[in-house]
Amino acid sequence: MYVIIAGGGKVGWNLARELMAKGHEVTLIEGYRRRYLVIEQELEHAVQYGDATELWVLERAGIQRADLVIAVTGDDEDNLLICQIAKEKYLCERIIARVNNPRNRHYFELLGIQPAVSATDLILRLIEHEVPSYGLVHLLDLRDEQLEIIEVEVGRGAPAAGVRVADVNLPDGSLIISVLRRGSGFVPSADTVIEAGDEVLLVLDPGLEASITPVFTSDGAG
Repeated sequence: MYVIIAGGGKVGWNLARELMAKGHEVTLIEGYRRRYLVIEQELEHAVQYGDATELWVLERAGIQRADLVIAVTGDDEDNLLICQIAKEKYLCERIIARVNNPRNRHYFELLGIQPAVSATDLILRLIEHEVPSYGLVHLLDLRDEQLEIIEVEVGRGAPAAGVRVADVNLPDGSLIISVLRRGSGFVPSADTVIEAGDEVLLVLDPGLEASITPVFTSDGAG
C-alpha cells in the first residue's frame, strides 16, 4: 500500500514510522523546513519538503498512485483542503483527516471527508466508557450503511434486566449483537437472559438512541 501523510508533527511522524515498519511505502510531506530537516535524518527519502495544499507538491509525492492519503497537520483548513483535493481531483478512494477542533467536524462531514478523527472526541468516548453513570456510549457510525453501534450498561431495575433477549422491548431498527458479562463477551441467543450489570452492544438505525436508553437503565423501570 502506498500512503501519503501530510503533516510531520508527532502524529504524522509516528504514523509514517509505524506504517514503514509494517512494510508499506510512505511519503511524509512537511511544510516547515526545520522540522523537515529533523525528520529527514530518520526517514531520509520517505519525507519531502513542501506545502501539501499545493498540487505540485502532492503530484511530486505521487498522489496519482496513492492508495491512502492522511492529512494530520495542525490546521483544520489545510486538512480539509488536502483531503478534498485527494478525493475529488485525484480520485483517491481512501482518505483520513485529523480534526484539531471538534467544532469543525461538521465542515468535514458536509464535504464528505470521512473518517475525520478528533482526538478530543476519542478521549471523551473513552471517558464515557469508563464512567457507568453516562449510561449509553456511542461507539461507531457506519455512515455509508446508515447504521450506528452503541454500548449501554444494564441498570438494576431496568425493564430489560431479567428478560430474555427475544422478549426485550426494542424499537424497530435495533438489534442486540453482543453482551459483555463479568469481563467476557459473547453473542447472545434468543433465550439469553439479560442481567443487571451487563454491557450490551446494539446495532441500530440512526436517531434511536433516545428510545434505547430507557430500556436498559433503571430510570426506565415501570
